[in-house]
Amino acid sequence: MQERTKDWREFYVPAPDEHFRTQGARCMDCGVPFCQGDTGCPVQNVIPEWNAFVQQGRWKDASLALHATNNFPELTGRLCPAPCESACVLGLIEQPVAIRNIEQAIADKSFSEGWVVPSAGAPDSGFRVAIIGSGPAGLAAAQQLRRLGHAVVVFEKDDRIGGLLRYGIPDFKLEKEVLELRLRQMEAEGVHFETNVEVGRDLHVTQLRDEFDAVLLAGGAQKARDLRVPGRELGGVHLAMDYLTQQNRRVAGDAIGDASAIWAGGKRVVVIGGGDTGSDCIGTAHRQGATEVTQFELLPEPPKERAASTPWPQWPMKLRTSHAHEEGAQRDWSVSTTELSGEGRRVQKLHAVRVDLQQGANGPQFVEVSGSGFTLDADIVLLAMGFTGVREEGLLSDLGVTISPRGAVSTDAQYRTNIPGVFAAGDMRRGASLIVWAIREGRDAAASIDRHLRNAASTGTRRHSAVASA
Repeated sequence: MQERTKDWREFYVPAPDEHFRTQGARCMDCGVPFCQGDTGCPVQNVIPEWNAFVQQGRWKDASLALHATNNFPELTGRLCPAPCESACVLGLIEQPVAIRNIEQAIADKSFSEGWVVPSAGAPDSGFRVAIIGSGPAGLAAAQQLRRLGHAVVVFEKDDRIGGLLRYGIPDFKLEKEVLELRLRQMEAEGVHFETNVEVGRDLHVTQLRDEFDAVLLAGGAQKARDLRVPGRELGGVHLAMDYLTQQNRRVAGDAIGDASAIWAGGKRVVVIGGGDTGSDCIGTAHRQGATEVTQFELLPEPPKERAASTPWPQWPMKLRTSHAHEEGAQRDWSVSTTELSGEGRRVQKLHAVRVDLQQGANGPQFVEVSGSGFTLDADIVLLAMGFTGVREEGLLSDLGVTISPRGAVSTDAQYRTNIPGVFAAGDMRRGASLIVWAIREGRDAAASIDRHLRNAASTGTRRHSAVASA
């Protein structure tokens, strides 16, 4: 563990093919494969099929089966928390099949063997589709739509394509060359990428609607949940995504000015929030050389085994320990931060109390435990408490799309917003979720957009004259 914190490279160690053949042989080819339903695999991977191919050594066939449902298995094999394994029938009596590891092995071999090549796709339809956002939902939709013959332009407000894949996921979990390999395939297929374009500011919504036959909103849930306590304004208190984005830029070779640098080296770091983003902050702080790393979570500590409230094959409520936690972090639960304090406009201490989660008249509520207050020294406080929804100002308000009470773009079952020709998918539609759900929604939204466009062509109601390319 000490060795892998010395650099930013992925720490996955390739296993021999025989290991994966053994794992594939453990698959029982269940009559009802819960691993590939919505509970187990939102992208609906045909898991028993490619497990069998791997067991037989038919890796290329496994690659074809895997890519039939998943545009980016090299990403899900690295980043997905593997609900498929929690739904594996074998997991009822012993360890489940190592499905995610098999998936990554198939995907990596697909690239190394040269099986991942540009798809010719359908003939040009004459329709143009704009996709706003280049995270997994936007990219999945872009690839599907291009292969259906539509001209596709992906607009990204940042300077590089990938969204959270690029700037939210640390390189020790996803080296960006893995992403680049897939982007090169998509460019060769004809997907056009426009970076440094914030639609609604750099490109007016009127121009967007005039130039494209359909628009897909896939910009993610970008509004981070903040900590509203005294001292939040002190220096050294940062949103987690600002911290992670900056380090990813640093690894990519970008110069980070001293005035804006967030650096944990030699400092005491507190991460507030117990999810994956918090874990990524922990791993990043370790690699920067933090002297201490502590993680607080408001909720109670989960049980070490599956909770009775989440029976098989549901995604289990249980304690999860990431590689970053294993590298050395103090974790504490049922902690609520009440104040941040310090001198010289810099945070120096975090003040907190312990809370008890109780069922009140209006639902669950956190009740302070009397006399439980404590103080912890802190040089950096990172806020990793999740996301509350979309940013409504700019693009969404200009378009006039409806926002749901939970802060997401409202759509019908076909991913259509209240504005004709405007669709939404991924975290922008469903709220912050898993990469597999983003890919699934991108694929489904692409199918819905394709039906919309072809119906417009058949009824003579298309918005524009035919345009063959972006």
